[in-house]
Parts: sequence; C-alpha cells; structure tokens
Amino acid sequence: MTENRIPALLTQLRTLHELTHAETQVAETRVAQARTEAVRKELTENAENCRIRAVAIEEAIRDLGGLPDVVGPFLGRAAVMVKTLTEQAQPFDEALLSDLALEHQLLDRARYVKALATAGGHRSVVTLADRLVTAHTATVEWLTTVIAEEALGGPAALRRTPFQAAAGAAVRLVNAPVTWSTRGIDRAIDVARSTRPRIESLLSRGAHAGDVAARTLTASRDAALETAERVSRREGADGAADALHRARSATGVLTAEELPIRDYDDLTVPKAVAAVKDLTEPADIRAIVAYEEAHKDRHGVISAAQTRLAAIAQDVVGV
Repeated sequence: MTENRIPALLTQLRTLHELTHAETQVAETRVAQARTEAVRKELTENAENCRIRAVAIEEAIRDLGGLPDVVGPFLGRAAVMVKTLTEQAQPFDEALLSDLALEHQLLDRARYVKALATAGGHRSVVTLADRLVTAHTATVEWLTTVIAEEALGGPAALRRTPFQAAAGAAVRLVNAPVTWSTRGIDRAIDVARSTRPRIESLLSRGAHAGDVAARTLTASRDAALETAERVSRREGADGAADALHRARSATGVLTAEELPIRDYDDLTVPKAVAAVKDLTEPADIRAIVAYEEAHKDRHGVISAAQTRLAAIAQDVVGV
C-alpha cells in the first residue's frame, strides 16, 4: 500500500475501534431489556464478542504501526450513557432505530476497511474486515427483525425497562391531542399498557371513540377495560370496543375462553408451543404472550411465541 493510503486505513480502524466500544455499551444496556433468557444470553454473548472485536481492531492498528485512540472509546462510552438516559423519554422504536444506524455505520466502515486493506495487500486486515462484515450484517438483520416485531405489536425480543416505559408514556401523554379518534384510543392504550396506571371508567352512555378516551379516570385498570368494552358494544361504539379489546389482549386480561388457542389453560408446554407455532396473526401471538406472562409465565411458551413473531416479522421486511 502506498504510504498516503496507510493513514486512511488507520483512520478507519480507529473509528471502528471507537464505534465498537459504543456497540459494546449498547449491547450491555440491551441485556436488561431482553424479554426471554435466550435473548438475554444472546445479547450477553454479543457484548463479549464486541469486546473481542475491539481487541482485534486494536491489534490491527498496532500491526500497521499506529496507536489506538484511548480517548475516543472513553468518549464513546460516555455518549452511549447519555443516549441511554435520553432514549428513556423517546419511543422505543426510535431507540432501536438509533442502534440500527450504529450497526449500519459499523458495517459500511468494515466494508471500506476491507477495500483499503485489499488494495494494500494486508491479508490479516482483510480477514478481520470479513469477520466484522459478517458480525454486523447479522446484527443489522437481527435489529431489523426486532423493529419489525415492534411495528407488528410485539412480543419483541426486547422491551422497555419500567423506567423507560414510564418516561416514554409521560411524553406521549403530554403530546396527546385533546380530541381523539379510534386511533387515538390505541395510543392511549399503549400508554396504559406501558405504565399500568389504575383507570376507573372509559365511557358514558352514547359514547363515541373520542368520548370513551376523554372520560378515562382512576380505578382498577382491568375492570375498567372490561366494563368499557362491554358498554361500548352496547352503545354501538364498535370501533372503541375493538380498540379496548386489543388493549385487554395486550395487557393479558383476556379470559382463557377469549384466547385464540382453544382450551389453552389445559395445554402442557409442548402442546402450547406447538399451538403457538400455528398462529399467523401478530395480535394472536401478542395475546398469548400477554396472557402467559400474566398467569403461568412459562418461558418456553413465551420464547416460542417470540420466535414465531420473529419469523413473521422477517417475512414482512424480507430479511
């Protein structure tokens, strides 16, 4: 490689080194948000692999006669800490999209490093770049799937911590419009599901979708949702009733008879897993997970449901 191209390669490797430290911090942060033990283990291993990649990049920099940046990684970790605090007041999907942007940058820079190393005949760096490309491609696909799961309503592999949920819900409440439509009810229910506030009643006679949401007060959430749905249907507000039913489904307060799997409470884990694998609607999968988490909390069933939704999500986004 000509001398004037070595600095370019070193610059990119140092940037990758800094970004990989940030990636490690993100992975460690996401461990606490894992829905299942399998996902938690995967994220823990990913964090460790990030550290291994950071060491390999540092060695490559030294082999080229350069010195790793010791300040950059420290600033990167500080930036991720700020990011973690900031994202607690933003929608969870935005936080995941930020993670995805980081992975795309790592992937693109790894490809660029491979091109620079190939041009200079540095085989060891080309091999390292191939490892990085493979790792970041897999992470991009995984995050794309998680974001698609979130868009489909979950259960996603990751979920907000209680603090993030409460902070995000508060922001959505501040920004909520005074006049609500049925879609507005869905947003309100997302707030209810995230923060689990105690609500008393969602409607009065002749209720329309906007009236239902406007009359939300304090009391038992579960009883209020069930009563609200029943009275909404009686008053002919079917759109509001449907939104409330989705809320009850998402919070796990459906009765066993309302679940999309017949005689669900009587099923063993293997039979429940087999039944979950036959589900095709994200809403049905979400209902099973919410019910399972609120009642028996069988991790094998929850993992199977999350895996089933991941497959649907991957099909939707073409991963």
